[in-house]
Amino acid sequence: MVGRVLRNRGIVERDQSTKEYILIDFDWLDTTQIEDLVGRCKSRLQSYIDSRGDRIYQHRRQSSGYISGTLRYEILKRAKFRCELCGISADEKALEVDHILPRNHGGSDDLSNLQALCYSCNAMKRDRDDTDFRAVRAAYALREEGCIFCVPEADRIVEENELAYVYLDGFPVTEGHRLMAFP
Repeated sequence: MVGRVLRNRGIVERDQSTKEYILIDFDWLDTTQIEDLVGRCKSRLQSYIDSRGDRIYQHRRQSSGYISGTLRYEILKRAKFRCELCGISADEKALEVDHILPRNHGGSDDLSNLQALCYSCNAMKRDRDDTDFRAVRAAYALREEGCIFCVPEADRIVEENELAYVYLDGFPVTEGHRLMAFP
């Protein structure tokens, strides 16, 4: 957060290779001035820590915890080793155990409050809400009998994988028009 504020104000820039922040135009500072600046920064940081005490680390304590391997396995098995939001397989992308109601909002480590999400979906959800994605996968199974979009003829399928298939449009708007479905 501090890095973003200082970058937006043109004070520092981030070296992409080292991921370190570099003070813009510090070349003109001599050694004494650099030491003075570092000392002032350390002093302000210590003052901030002293004034807030342990509260500055509270967010880490709330989200820390341990989910046993057995419980993790049960969650992943229940989800059939797929992300419960996007459906990607654990073979394709790492799956994480997510708290539906986040711990820092009072959520527990109980089996009923846990779901399997890939690392991307879990990172997007964060701890902002209590969305339960376990029913999303069941919605993929809802197919209407005879629906040309839900179940295309096999000879029209051009490409497919475990998440989706692409098929030729029965009524193409342009030459080569394709449709995509998520079985």
